Amino acid sequence: MRPESKQAMLPKADRIAFTVIGIVALLAFATVPFKDEIRSMVARKTAAPQVQSAAESNTADQNQRTKANPTLAVAQKWNMPAKLKEISGIAYVDAARFACVEDEEGKIYIYNTQSQSIEKEIPFAAVGDYEGIAIAGNTAYVLRADGRLYEVANYNNKPTVVEHQTHLTAKQDVEGLCYDQKNNRLLLAIKGNEPNTSEYKGIYAFDLANKKLNETPVLKIDLTHEIWKDIKSKQKIEPSDLDIHPLTGDIYITDGAKPKLLIMDAEGKKKNLLSLDETQFPQPEGVAFTPEGELMISSEGKTGTGSIVKVNINGVQ
Repeated sequence: MRPESKQAMLPKADRIAFTVIGIVALLAFATVPFKDEIRSMVARKTAAPQVQSAAESNTADQNQRTKANPTLAVAQKWNMPAKLKEISGIAYVDAARFACVEDEEGKIYIYNTQSQSIEKEIPFAAVGDYEGIAIAGNTAYVLRADGRLYEVANYNNKPTVVEHQTHLTAKQDVEGLCYDQKNNRLLLAIKGNEPNTSEYKGIYAFDLANKKLNETPVLKIDLTHEIWKDIKSKQKIEPSDLDIHPLTGDIYITDGAKPKLLIMDAEGKKKNLLSLDETQFPQPEGVAFTPEGELMISSEGKTGTGSIVKVNINGVQ
């Protein structure tokens, strides 16, 4: 009888155990290369997002630089008739009309952009230095540089006029005026200096409910902000007018002395400062928005005619 092998001499359970152990060992050794390959693949997959992340970061930086440097282009221009050579404030009336004031006559001029002519003149006061206009419903408000406000009710049909005295004076040289519909008030911006500080210029609120001007500014144009770092002149800005963007709530402020446009948010945070081309805006004195957010800037005609310019602006933060 042939002698049995050692394996045959082992009990069946032990033979099964040894077989399982052998298979596991074989798999362990066989899969080592595959483990290395898997590790390599994982490493490559992990590195790829890092490259993409850097690219995304560069794109974000480029987008931020674009936002920090808005572009402004003239879309349309209307040259004013001789009576509006010294056009100052403007206010939107409807798709074809703007209400305008100029530096000397106590009149509201309704300018029609379709006929390119003055279609109506509305007297409200004697000769004076009138700088800003705002429309709230059927009432027009006109600002004189010494801080007086003229309320012209039913301005387009049998107007009645009430004059409001404020604490602002000719020393502050008040030029900017706009209607803040959200807060039921007018905003007034001073061109001159604050009496007791050189660190800011105030924007004051005239409450349309009680017809009173707040004693302290509701917003401040901070003259120490870094946005002025490239402005070498002592006067960083001399606000000539302001208006509120109907979609974003941002406040746009023009400077007529050294043509530029300041954009702040509703809390007064500075967002952008744009230089304006003096060939297109020789003395920007007025700013207004259409309900769709189209920007209009009026400019006195230093050597030529006054104008209203429709402006396309891109890249505002």
